[in-house]
Amino acid sequence: MTVRKAWIAVTVAVGAALSFVMLLVVGVYVVAGNLSNGVGGGTKALAKGAVPAAYSTLVQKWGNLCPAINPALLAAQLYQESGFNPDAKSPAAAQGIAQFIPGTWAIHGMDGDGDGDRDVWDPNDAIPSAASYDCKLASYVKDVPGNLTENMLASYNAGSYAVIKYGGVPPYKETQNYVKTITTLEQSFAAPVGRVDPSRQAAAAISYAQKKLGTPYLWGGNGTADQGGRFDCSGLTKAAYESVGITLPRVANDQYNAGPHPSRDELLPGDLVFFSDDLTNSRAIRHVGIYVGGGYMIDAPYTGAVIRFDPIDTPDYFGATRVTEDGAKALPTTV
Repeated sequence: MTVRKAWIAVTVAVGAALSFVMLLVVGVYVVAGNLSNGVGGGTKALAKGAVPAAYSTLVQKWGNLCPAINPALLAAQLYQESGFNPDAKSPAAAQGIAQFIPGTWAIHGMDGDGDGDRDVWDPNDAIPSAASYDCKLASYVKDVPGNLTENMLASYNAGSYAVIKYGGVPPYKETQNYVKTITTLEQSFAAPVGRVDPSRQAAAAISYAQKKLGTPYLWGGNGTADQGGRFDCSGLTKAAYESVGITLPRVANDQYNAGPHPSRDELLPGDLVFFSDDLTNSRAIRHVGIYVGGGYMIDAPYTGAVIRFDPIDTPDYFGATRVTEDGAKALPTTV
């Protein structure tokens, strides 16, 4: 093929792709309108790879300890507390993957693996202890009106006495925010069983990314003027959703927790798609793009490349997230 013919072929292909994306942008709003009346659902099983493989069996087992908790909720708590880091320490002296303070651990810590000790730094003890502590709190407020799980979470934050006193989640902003945060994060760790509601902001996020096609990649790039308007992969997705008022974390593996996870055959334009060398652990995610339909995404791939269309069906495809405003707001600032 001559250079001229090759250039014409590329131009036609890119033009067709851009037209296709614009149709998808419009289509997102149509789909959103058709599905926004609550066609959705969820389950309490864990989403694939949402919890590191080293802890997923523990979380699945102990997350079913009592009716007030479930594996996805327990995962959300552990992520919020430590980002699944068994060596985490806080300025308030909280320790381990479940961030127990020494006084609480002395009372509620348990020998989860039956090895004869209670080690706050050992997830085999700390994860069962976190579940057991949740269930103990739930038992204190089981007769309080309202949702048992929300009352349990409120007890975790404000104490069971406050929940009993107010007949439910107390009117403390911090406590109300904590309950909303954990129950929202729960959705990002649960494997959906029904269609996940589309994002109304998706079309505008795609439009933003589309305008950046051809921009050279820059590792650590956020698109600022001093960086020549260049991006890396998560910088592009962050900027795309920031353009519609949703603030995502800076790195790809944290962006994975910004909403529920549609399956491959349920992807819609605007979903974030993720890639990893370890398909059992969302914390190992190393790349992200914005799905545009037809098996393609817009992404900033690597140094020396430009923002472009790439296929998503590769061996390192990890999964997808349908970004929600509440999901993004629920993410901890540091994990």
